Amino acid sequence: MMATKTVALTEQPKTIDIYSRAVLGLLPWNKSNSRSVPQQTFTLTGLTVDTDNLAAYCRVTGLRFGDTLPITYPFTLAFPTVMKLMVSKDFPFAAVGSVHAENVIESLRPISVSEPLDLSVHAENLREHRKGLLIDVITEIRVGRELVWRQTSSFLNQQKTSLSGQPGPEPKADEVPPMPMSTIRVDQTTISKYAAVSGDRNPIHVSSLGAKAFGFPKTIAHGMWSAAAVLRTVEGSVADKVTYSVRFGKPILLPATLNAYADRTDGGWDLSLRHPKKGYPHVTATLR
Repeated sequence: MMATKTVALTEQPKTIDIYSRAVLGLLPWNKSNSRSVPQQTFTLTGLTVDTDNLAAYCRVTGLRFGDTLPITYPFTLAFPTVMKLMVSKDFPFAAVGSVHAENVIESLRPISVSEPLDLSVHAENLREHRKGLLIDVITEIRVGRELVWRQTSSFLNQQKTSLSGQPGPEPKADEVPPMPMSTIRVDQTTISKYAAVSGDRNPIHVSSLGAKAFGFPKTIAHGMWSAAAVLRTVEGSVADKVTYSVRFGKPILLPATLNAYADRTDGGWDLSLRHPKKGYPHVTATLR
């Protein structure tokens, strides 16, 4: 069901306040028991790009700094507002510890660094998954009345559902991976810098204790860092109007070396980041 109430924000939400609320959301008496979708849309108008932040984002992801935004960068512009929605009382699960499972970006045209942007964020499509509950958070960015960028971020909260007993897909036998187009090295320093640039300081990315508390043996890379980093393999070959669909596989435990692949197709590119020895995917993506 679509959101029905519009909440107009006057400034970017402060991430320190949001994470304070997110941590409180983990306490048993503050956990939401809702199985419904939040009924509000957050809007923010006149958002401008901080070129220093953009330059830092490009350095940490390996993307080119130029006059237009990388197609993944608006995620960081919207992130504080997305988190504000996810820490609201009627969001169906705690934001901290949830897993970014899939992401689809529709880039309708290049966005100039200098353009003022209006954004809106709402949630929809809460559903059961074999591993828990999934919900879509929709972000739209406009220049004036023109929709220029739309994103569907699917977040998973791992818990038991009526689908939990269903068998998972058959694991594929490990195979010797083919030669990659390139390799990408990532460590905690890189991910800590990305956390600062993006505002995403979820403890699973920046704290060993926090990662272990949520079942990870080590800190893990942000999904959206990896989604941006793999784009460097096709930079300069991305169409002006493109849909970038990403599925996140096994978490990238830090530090790591990743095999990057890019295969041209009739409609664009198939991309992936894979474990260099076992070949399983951390990220699989399509550009169309």
